[in-house]
Amino acid sequence: MHVHEKINYLEYPSQHIEATKVFFSTVFQWQFEDFGPDYCAFYNAGLDGGFYRANLCSRAEEGAALVVLFSENLEDTQEKIMAAGGRIVKPIFDFPGGRRFHFREPGGNELAVWSKP
Repeated sequence: MHVHEKINYLEYPSQHIEATKVFFSTVFQWQFEDFGPDYCAFYNAGLDGGFYRANLCSRAEEGAALVVLFSENLEDTQEKIMAAGGRIVKPIFDFPGGRRFHFREPGGNELAVWSKP
């Protein structure tokens, strides 16, 4: 559903689009649609978006927005991320309201996953 003047779509760079697609479809069951060799859209992610081929990547330490996913089982999600080639960049830590960790997917982008305490 399109809601007037609300966030509707998210785009990320990726240094390795094919590896990014395999990672997110394996770990999170995202679905992809290619639009040429340098862009793919993703669905079934909570918010639709896309990845475009770039030499850059999105990292919070460099001022990029941080996308945070939710998990009912933080440790299980962390294991799936590592098994699929993701790299943990901030191990699980507590914060007011829950726990979370940060990871980099094979295309170089940093995301986080949180769960309730």
